[in-house]
Amino acid sequence: MTFSLVARCAETGMFGLAISSSSPAVAARCAYARAGVGAVASQNVTDPTLGPLALDHMASGMSAAEAIEQVRDTGKFIEYRQVLAVDKDGGTEIHSGPNSLGIWTQAQGVDVASGGNLLANDGVPQAVVDGFLGTSGHIGDRLIAAMRAGLAQGGEAGPLHSAGMLIVDKVAWPVAELRCDWTEGCPIENIATAWDVYKPQLQAYVQRALDPREAPSYGVPGDA
Repeated sequence: MTFSLVARCAETGMFGLAISSSSPAVAARCAYARAGVGAVASQNVTDPTLGPLALDHMASGMSAAEAIEQVRDTGKFIEYRQVLAVDKDGGTEIHSGPNSLGIWTQAQGVDVASGGNLLANDGVPQAVVDGFLGTSGHIGDRLIAAMRAGLAQGGEAGPLHSAGMLIVDKVAWPVAELRCDWTEGCPIENIATAWDVYKPQLQAYVQRALDPREAPSYGVPGDA
């Protein structure tokens, strides 16, 4: 029902995640990231507790591989779950339980890991990884490029209806959290359009939180 990637920008230290599915509101259940720690996707018959659990392990000093090993040891019904993680050093690890749905597979490299289930073919995660590694620039641009590459490879076996992108940086909250919870169109392109609008304003929103006295104009009617 899902394909995704977790990733780190080696230049900035930002973490990001992008995900899409035939199910509604996939990012609400599956996307987790923590500044300075890592990013985790928990998917396929989803257990939303596994994302925060893996992040807690990495925050305590574990690598992505060690955190996923702990998730395998302690998670319930782990044979049904897919969990992807990237850590602060760019290490990646994936657990794909044998009861993952349909065609399921995974691919990973330094700074990026991708996995999916109910896929159109087993080449989708590698296409996602290649799309991320083959694109430069802001991590958000690279996440969009990676998801488009996975879609071009075939994506999910059925129609996609939801998508999300999550990015964390140096502050305690996500600097970007964009979601399309349901559409009959292409949710990945909906997220891409939202990102094109949001990206130029991202730093302004961070500045407004840190010190609104130094923030740029809000750009809304009535703003002096």
